[in-house]
Amino acid sequence: MSEQAQPILTVRGISKRFGGVQALKDIHFDVLPGEVHALVGENGAGKSTLMNILGGIVPRDSGEVVFMGREVRFNAPQEAIDAGIAIIHQELAMLPTLSIIDNVFMGRMPARLGWISWGELEKLTQKALARVGLHQVNPYTRVRDLSASQRQLVEIAKALSLNARLLIMDEPNSSLSESETQTLFRVIHELQQDGVSIIFVSHKIEEVLQISQRISVLRDGCNTGTLSQSEATVEKIIQMMVGRELVRDHRRGQQNSGEVLLQVSALSGQGFRDVSFEVRKGEILGFSGLVGAGRSELARAVFGADPVFGGEIRWQGRPVRWNSPADAIRAGVAMVQEDRKVQSLFMKLPILFNMTLATLPAYTRRGWIDYQKAREVSQFLVQKLSIKLGSLDHPVSSLSGGNQQKTILARWLAANPKLLILDEPTHGVDVGAKAEIYQLIRRLAEDGVAIWLISSELPEILTMSDRVAVMCEGRLAAVLERDQADEEKIMAYATGTVSQPAAALL
Repeated sequence: MSEQAQPILTVRGISKRFGGVQALKDIHFDVLPGEVHALVGENGAGKSTLMNILGGIVPRDSGEVVFMGREVRFNAPQEAIDAGIAIIHQELAMLPTLSIIDNVFMGRMPARLGWISWGELEKLTQKALARVGLHQVNPYTRVRDLSASQRQLVEIAKALSLNARLLIMDEPNSSLSESETQTLFRVIHELQQDGVSIIFVSHKIEEVLQISQRISVLRDGCNTGTLSQSEATVEKIIQMMVGRELVRDHRRGQQNSGEVLLQVSALSGQGFRDVSFEVRKGEILGFSGLVGAGRSELARAVFGADPVFGGEIRWQGRPVRWNSPADAIRAGVAMVQEDRKVQSLFMKLPILFNMTLATLPAYTRRGWIDYQKAREVSQFLVQKLSIKLGSLDHPVSSLSGGNQQKTILARWLAANPKLLILDEPTHGVDVGAKAEIYQLIRRLAEDGVAIWLISSELPEILTMSDRVAVMCEGRLAAVLERDQADEEKIMAYATGTVSQPAAALL
């Protein structure tokens, strides 16, 4: 890629307003042929709106877009695809019960005299799969039988089969392991060699620095600048994103242990077995482990969402068996699920409804809901958690990912829980919102709330936890005090390369 090359894409003065919210204001940036150009910014900074304009999903209010030497204005996604621009969304647009062939060529299958040419389709699909390194994958494989990384690569193969010259990747590795991410990056490098340009949208700044030649930063719908890879640093990008220097997270100070709120003994269920641990008032107990280790399954079973096969749960010293989440909630337990869009939020319903869902009985008298009281409590929580929104009456889908996560936290804070279970609370959340969520978790613990924190990010576990429980293949491998825990030791237990009776460390 030459620095003197003419841009394949130029954006000049793009602005977009949604009602009273200025989503984009006078945006300028360009992408060179064969370049990976990262786009970063806090949730709500305008990244998705800009990508949707480039992909023909949302019309712009003003400004111009020049693609491959000519000005374009797309009124539908198909027009952008026909021009050579393809978007790979964070939530992959695939039908899991259909084959790879069906997903790649849906709506454009080659036919002769009304008959689909399956032989030709198979060859075309194999060619597209080979281009992303999936040489050995059968084109007739159902998408549901593919791994997360394979699905991501199939989505890229689909875009390439459309002869896309510009790929827009929105958080393409948010659900991928480290090895799967490196496979994705290898494919991206190969696409660069073929002259394909890529806009890479991500919250993971370290990976942005690894994969991108240039990084453009958005804040509150405006450009704050574009950095070359050589001049960019994590600290500089964060300051451009949030408009201030963020204090780098340090480990939480040693806390005095309070009374035991939750005690789990020899508990077994779907995906875990013979697990014993306890959570104390005012402590943050981090749960670490590889994907599939049984962390989320254990939490759901304790919360009453999934059945328990054996063992005992004691709450404040008394044996309990919660048969539903409602039982756990009444006892003072709250849980923020990992998949907020599927398990926690009603995306089409108002923010007010989503925020007050767990405490509606408190606002109800004789069958009538006191909406004024519910609104006052919600407004207080909006200010306390710095939730950015237009109106409480807007659908929760109108919020950015970080503000959606804060909405769920607000729902449970209103219930004044004694134990708060957080399953991947900062997944898909930008660095600014992540810091705010950390501060909130720490304040809750200082106020005496017990925190059960499940996270796949080792820095997060080490920064936040008073103790670290490590699971491996459905069993509790170890419970480490904060001065015992480091990344190497946690990974050793998580991968089963070292074993020690967990009970000895309780």
